[in-house]
Amino acid sequence: MNPLAPRDQQIQCNQNQFIRELRADPGLAVVTTRTQGRVEDGLTCHIRQGRFEVVSDLGRRMGGDGAGPSPSFYARAGIVGCVAIGIKMAAARSGLGFRSVHVSVETDMDDGALLGVGDRSAAPLATRITIAIDTDADAPAVDALVQRVLAMDPWYLALRDAQCVTTRVDTVVPESV
Repeated sequence: MNPLAPRDQQIQCNQNQFIRELRADPGLAVVTTRTQGRVEDGLTCHIRQGRFEVVSDLGRRMGGDGAGPSPSFYARAGIVGCVAIGIKMAAARSGLGFRSVHVSVETDMDDGALLGVGDRSAAPLATRITIAIDTDADAPAVDALVQRVLAMDPWYLALRDAQCVTTRVDTVVPESV
């Protein structure tokens, strides 16, 4: 008897099929994803990736309108989602029944640094991640699975590890009349 819930069985089946496809054609694994944003009047940024669209803004003290969550919200949300989903999918693939995975990310920030006040970096001063898992699986198996997931979680690793980031600036010059 499979101890997994029906939805987890489907996750397991889909992932195992995709793993077989990746092993047969490793080139399928390398993807480039493009997300674009545009700020015009004010600080509200309209962000789009494919069929998905979100808005980000800053609060009034920073000059924004509070029309959406701050960019740092989305950074933390990316880590929360990536870690929680990664753990749940790895558990299903491994045959461990996890009823739920709750992830909390807290960051300490120096908002003054964002405005050039003081000499600190605007990067988070500290980040704490707490993971709570509702399961009957034994703690050592859960801990081992979480450590495996964190070792291959893209956004956790992007937060934790230095990486090569390149920037290109294109200046748009209005046409002469």
